[in-house]
Amino acid sequence: MFGGTFGIGGGILIVPALVFALGFSQQKSQGTSLVALLAPVGILALIEYYKRGQVDFKVGGIIALGFLFGGLAGSKLALGLDEVTMRRSFALFLVLIAGLLFFGKS
Repeated sequence: MFGGTFGIGGGILIVPALVFALGFSQQKSQGTSLVALLAPVGILALIEYYKRGQVDFKVGGIIALGFLFGGLAGSKLALGLDEVTMRRSFALFLVLIAGLLFFGKS
């Protein structure tokens, strides 16, 4: 429900849930989250947004290409870090994004 409402999923919901609820390492949580994200779990939400004219496939495709190559580079970086550094980096990233959303101009 949060994914469809806010456009969130792996990074904000699944990864922390796996870390805290199942005791997974940060890296294992991120890798496991990718399993869910690679499947077409968002297709029904996408259809609803599309029906209302709220999808830009060109921009979405460009973002997808960025994820393809960025995901490869990011996975190599993340797997080379120790778990504490990775978890703290992830937490700082979330705080930064939250601050930008909260204090940013609309």
